[in-house]
Amino acid sequence: MGALSAELFDILGYDPDDRTPQLAQVGFVPVGAIVRARVGAQPVAVARLTSGRLVVVDDECPHDGGRISDGFVDGDRLVCARHGWELEARDGRCVRVCKLRE
Repeated sequence: MGALSAELFDILGYDPDDRTPQLAQVGFVPVGAIVRARVGAQPVAVARLTSGRLVVVDDECPHDGGRISDGFVDGDRLVCARHGWELEARDGRCVRVCKLRE
């Protein structure tokens, strides 16, 4: 990261060179896909559930902070790639479902 990027990081709260698009720049998201994005400095995950519903949630697993966008869609749940926690999207955030994938 160059000096200008470091200064922008301090001002904006994120590295503008990391190529994570703003939410408004995210195009079509196919069924079963999860895409990284950001709203201002806040990282978000944009997912199209199997039902076709589009959800936007904080890009952080409530279990241990892993990125939801690294995981995958399983039906109408999001699955964290780190430990396999199944999550439901509610009100812009993920909540743990009482099931740990084996």
